[in-house]
Amino acid sequence: MKRLYWITLLTLGLFSCTWTNDNQPDNVDDPDDEPVVVDPSEFDSYTRVPLSSEVNRVQPMTGLVLWNTSGSLSKSYVQLEFSYMLYNDVCKEKDVFDWTPMDRLLEAAASRGHQVVVRFRYTYVGQKCAVPDYIKEWPGYEETVGKSEGRTTYFPDWRCEELQRFHMEFHRRFAERYDNDPRLAFVETGFGLWAEYHIYDGPFVLGKTFPSKEFQAEFLTAMDGWFKKTPWMFSIDAADGTYGPFRKQADLLNLKFGNFDDSFMCEDHDGYNYESWAFFGMHRYKTAPFGGEFSYYSDYDQKHCLDAGGMYGRKFEDEVAKFHMTFIIANDQPGKQTEARLKEASMSMGYRFCIMDFRIDEGKAAAVLIENVGVAPIYRDAYIQVEGVKSKYNLRHLLPGEKEWVKIECRASASSVPSIACEHLVAGQVIQYEANVE
Repeated sequence: MKRLYWITLLTLGLFSCTWTNDNQPDNVDDPDDEPVVVDPSEFDSYTRVPLSSEVNRVQPMTGLVLWNTSGSLSKSYVQLEFSYMLYNDVCKEKDVFDWTPMDRLLEAAASRGHQVVVRFRYTYVGQKCAVPDYIKEWPGYEETVGKSEGRTTYFPDWRCEELQRFHMEFHRRFAERYDNDPRLAFVETGFGLWAEYHIYDGPFVLGKTFPSKEFQAEFLTAMDGWFKKTPWMFSIDAADGTYGPFRKQADLLNLKFGNFDDSFMCEDHDGYNYESWAFFGMHRYKTAPFGGEFSYYSDYDQKHCLDAGGMYGRKFEDEVAKFHMTFIIANDQPGKQTEARLKEASMSMGYRFCIMDFRIDEGKAAAVLIENVGVAPIYRDAYIQVEGVKSKYNLRHLLPGEKEWVKIECRASASSVPSIACEHLVAGQVIQYEANVE
């Protein structure tokens, strides 16, 4: 039904705009973490050291994502788990927040050597609204009950100033508690059905069942300040001016957010989906992650989205490269593809490092020529490390297809072996690299 809705919008011209590939945040790099530039000629006198290594598993913070309730979480192609979370599970009384449900979610994933992609939501088709109980009893608060996909669904009352205040305070405290938590990979946020930035079927009333654009702008701007470490993202559906504030407030495009696409690989992906991606900027991946979920428009989509031969004239790996995808929610795929194919598809996403040269100045320094041969950057601080000493160069700056000489001042020797250090990992996770240096 959602698919038919967007086709209708495009046909009627209700989703008119000028598309651009240039929308991207101005704050490309943290000013306190500028890339370190070295002169490669300095390493001409160094001694090359043989180095052999391979990437034989899905890398942390990348790949196919399964729900935290999946029975396939132990499979080798999984590094990330997804879960919706409910606001009223954390808060029931004004300004009283019990983060136990979130902590349990993160701890369970970490115990499996995984990290979490989380999305808090108010509205889900066929369910009660997840607004805290105390707000539901607030004077003047009145939820809307309507039909969505033929099921009775409850929608928040965004006219309520206390709901707006709570929403801001919730996310401020959320960031304060979890922004630098290694168990948390990415935060997805949004409004409407499933927090996917739309009410494509149901009682859409801007400012009532969906927050006003003014409030959205306030919230999104605040998110950019609250989350300093954890990448946050929202649906490409926010490109639609019916819902999102971006068409009238272009400065919001400078915020450092990523995007997700909940109908990846659908038949019409080259139309509405691509145009929505392009509105936010196809180069945005350089600073913030791109993710999504396989299309549920039809059973065919779920059955064939990872076929080696592709579907609808497009192959998964080609689309991953085109959109620089870091992760895709693929909860139904364990029953539709072989484990080997799922691992192959999972490993095609995100960053992938290759050490092309390794040299030492005995007892003084090491030099590494490293390339990102993946489709996206790594979105956390990571460093080449030799003899327990980290480089000054942050691999977060290394874009796909780029390579960089990195110097590490340390007591290097012929027996030294470089590794990649990253504080944002849970027990059992290792960032691998390819190498065939002779």
